[in-house]
Amino acid sequence: MSSSADRFPTATQTLRTRVVMGGIFAGALIALALSVVFSWSDGITGGAGGGAGKLSAAAQEAFHSPPGSCLTWDNPDASDARKVACTQPHLFEVTTLVDIGAQFPEGAPVPSLDQWQQIAQQKCTADVKPYLGHKLDPYGKLTTNLLRPTPSQWEDGDRQLRCGLQWAGSGGKLLPTTGPAKEQDQSLVFDPGTCLALLGKGVGDPIDCTKPHSYEIVATLDLKSKFKDAYPSQDDQKAWLDTECNRAALVYSGGAELDAKKLILTWDLREQESWDAGSAKVNCKVASALPDKSGLQAVTGSLKGAPAAPDGGPPSDGGGGPATPGSAPTTAKQGG
Repeated sequence: MSSSADRFPTATQTLRTRVVMGGIFAGALIALALSVVFSWSDGITGGAGGGAGKLSAAAQEAFHSPPGSCLTWDNPDASDARKVACTQPHLFEVTTLVDIGAQFPEGAPVPSLDQWQQIAQQKCTADVKPYLGHKLDPYGKLTTNLLRPTPSQWEDGDRQLRCGLQWAGSGGKLLPTTGPAKEQDQSLVFDPGTCLALLGKGVGDPIDCTKPHSYEIVATLDLKSKFKDAYPSQDDQKAWLDTECNRAALVYSGGAELDAKKLILTWDLREQESWDAGSAKVNCKVASALPDKSGLQAVTGSLKGAPAAPDGGPPSDGGGGPATPGSAPTTAKQGG
């Protein structure tokens, strides 16, 4: 990529910060959402003014699931949490059980959010590699989290936690995965045709392509189809992806001229740590850069369906710039 790309804040830098400041957390405080929602669900059957209710039988079973169990839910507060086969789409996979009774005996106040984060970091990382049978990709789609007791369970002396794995999108939404975690490819990639929301000047969670978005995924490529042995340097990755992503974009768009649509083509790069964990797949994607190259601007509609100009307005010379990877923002490295 050209030096102009260096003016873009990289998503890899964001990911590195995430690893340093919690490692196991994705989506900032959203990472504890799963444990928090079970607390919110504590009164779902109590009725208005009916006092503290109890978790449903299915939610109780989900909360007390043994390692290897997969859980999912539909309601935002997870009040309908339930166990499902790991071969089905799910939002959480239990990896280990942790008891914090020695640290928080009967009568101890419920830990603060900061304390929960510390507990999760201390208790939920050591057993991940043995559970998976291989390394956890620090830049991959899977991150660790925990389920904590509800307030009433805490009052009753329940101090057992469930550590587990989940996929939290960059916008904080939990995304479904399919298959046992140990069998999943950890590469942070999306299916071609997926569009990602625009958050400020950056990237959010998957969104319908008819809505304003940042990136549209045009292809998923496997670096190991080219680099079969040792980890390829990022310069080597760029050289190969320059050709392959351009080819893929032409096929995906039916030969559309990205320049004319004020779009740029870009891609992910993989770090050595990801490669060592088995993550070798990358996204090829299109977006529109802001005129000052400080980030991305909204595009509406799919590249397959002749997307509108950035921000829905008419094309202009101050649009996304040339449709070559030479001006692609290094936000392409969002997977590491």
